[in-house]
Amino acid sequence: MTEQIEKIKQTLKDSAPMRWFVMILISGLMFGTYWFQDFFSGLKPLMESQMGISSTDFGTLISLTTIANVFGMIILGGIILDKWGIRLTGVIFGAVATLGATICALGAHGVLSDDPSTRLTVMIIGRILFGVGLEVTCVVVLRTLVKWFKGYELALAMAINMGFGRLGSTMGTALSPDIAGNNAPTAVSFAATLIGIGLIMFVIYIIFDVKIDKQLKTKAEEAEEDKFKLSDLLKLVTDKSFLFIAFLCVAFYSAVFPFMQYAPDLLVNKFAFTYNLPETAKVTLFGSAALGNAIIYVVLFIFGIGFSLVPTNIKNKTGKLLSILITFILFVCFVYALKDILSVWLKNGPKVASLLPMGTILFTPIFGNIVDKKGKAASLMMLGSLLLIFAHLALSVFQSVALGYLGLLCLGIAFSLVPAAMWPSVAKIVHKNRLGTAYATMFTIQNWGLMAFFWGIGRVLDLANPTVVAKLQEVRSALEAQGLAEGDISLKIQAMKEAGQIPFYNYMIPILMLVVLGVISIFLAFMLKKSDKQQGYGLELPSNK
Repeated sequence: MTEQIEKIKQTLKDSAPMRWFVMILISGLMFGTYWFQDFFSGLKPLMESQMGISSTDFGTLISLTTIANVFGMIILGGIILDKWGIRLTGVIFGAVATLGATICALGAHGVLSDDPSTRLTVMIIGRILFGVGLEVTCVVVLRTLVKWFKGYELALAMAINMGFGRLGSTMGTALSPDIAGNNAPTAVSFAATLIGIGLIMFVIYIIFDVKIDKQLKTKAEEAEEDKFKLSDLLKLVTDKSFLFIAFLCVAFYSAVFPFMQYAPDLLVNKFAFTYNLPETAKVTLFGSAALGNAIIYVVLFIFGIGFSLVPTNIKNKTGKLLSILITFILFVCFVYALKDILSVWLKNGPKVASLLPMGTILFTPIFGNIVDKKGKAASLMMLGSLLLIFAHLALSVFQSVALGYLGLLCLGIAFSLVPAAMWPSVAKIVHKNRLGTAYATMFTIQNWGLMAFFWGIGRVLDLANPTVVAKLQEVRSALEAQGLAEGDISLKIQAMKEAGQIPFYNYMIPILMLVVLGVISIFLAFMLKKSDKQQGYGLELPSNK
């Protein structure tokens, strides 16, 4: 018995520093793919004025990212993962995501053709390939975390890993205008490079994966535990509780993720926020404003982790309160030191929109802890859906900037609250041997809604603002006829918007579409709570009940 214990202690995952080093290695791919998923949101007007991309074109580019997943690529990827293992699947789909991002960058730079229509087509092809690798790569990362952290700090590792993904979304949204300057393709190339770096980090991880497999010698057993089985789909679709939570997933996320792509432009058009920061509001590091501003987000990320996760590792109640107090004091000092810069940021569309995913880094672990200890998961999903409705009403119907800020805050809380209650609930509804299939099915259905609303918002925005679309096309054609470069055209159109010579988009109708999704989400959460009472899954009970 003693010999067996000693043998277990010799495995790599028994070492806490090694586990966390592995987490950082695989989180690079999560960070890069989430950045590339969301960074276009900060570039919409620049792409519109510089590259001739309309709101409909922009929506098409974003929506087609999910098209492969709509037709079951995630489920297929899960089967491949079980057949071929973490290493080969991760490299293949990580490479596909990198290839797609590279093609998108080449299209943006006009390498194959300067024709706007051809450039857009090449970029779309790249985004489709990126989407093929995106979701499966996330599943690979999740399975890798289970492999290394099962029996250790699994929940903590998943929360921090999700934080890296949200940090990628946040920084991509906020920093892409700084990186682009007056040249949108520069930001596309940078985003593609990040995925490549993440893939290199994953290849480095493979060295440790090979070694841990030799030590554990349980590869086949681990693969069997979460195996995707197509026959299990029949069992899932006959469970009404699973159907309610699956469609709640698609309704809720369709009201959040597409909105995030358009949020910077909405804030600029509705509340006269800025797209470009003045030099006085930029933090420069080694001569780079993008790098300096990135440091602020990294520090905010560290504070978010500190607020939610440090106290959970302290058993003494006094120690918990003291750690929260110290973290809070340091946070206040940090904000006070940057008060002049942050006050300008709060009037900048991309910077304010970026606070949505940043907020989830703080709130999601807190709400997850509440669900673990108190339960009430279905009720909390209803509350989150209600906050979603208020947020979109505040940002569409009303003209108050203060109410707009409150709406964004409520949306950030809802974006943390519903996922924190939803994903643990799936584990109560579905047997552990079918969890892989369940999650893959939910992600697939979710992508149906995402594709529809990524495109739908852009299309409805154009239809609701024909005067704006026509004026932009007229001005751009006139400036092109004068022989101006793309960067100069972009600056001229932006100046004309600020001077009131080009009207702003009215986002009310597209965002009201998302209010309807919030109503549907509340209904589905109510039906889930009702069916739980009949089937007895215990969604309203703490996790250990």
